[in-house]
Amino acid sequence: MDLNLAGEKRLLQLNELEEFQPLAYESAKLYKEKTKKWHDRRIIPRQFEVGQQVLLFNSRLKLFLGKLKSRWSGPFVVHSVYPHGAVEIAAEDSGRTFKVNGQRLKHYWGDEINRQKTSISVQDA
Repeated sequence: MDLNLAGEKRLLQLNELEEFQPLAYESAKLYKEKTKKWHDRRIIPRQFEVGQQVLLFNSRLKLFLGKLKSRWSGPFVVHSVYPHGAVEIAAEDSGRTFKVNGQRLKHYWGDEINRQKTSISVQDA
């Protein structure tokens, strides 16, 4: 083995890597821009007002098995709305308030919920 020849070959490989680095950086930058544009198109703008009822998405429920469990909990009442999408909500039964991201909320259009009921009857149409 010729050490000088191996050293020159290694230097040539390092130079080629340095030439590819700006191209890889530009490619990653374009990918991130495209992904951000795709993600921003999927965001649904929602306007909340004080006193509205909303449902809260529970993203941690996927850790526990339960096919029929709903990931939406609530309804909660909007206590205050902050700029940039933050919303303070209050639980109706305990009155505890906490801030959440507005993207985790959706409007609740249903009637009052009877929390004492343990089963729901489903009728055949």
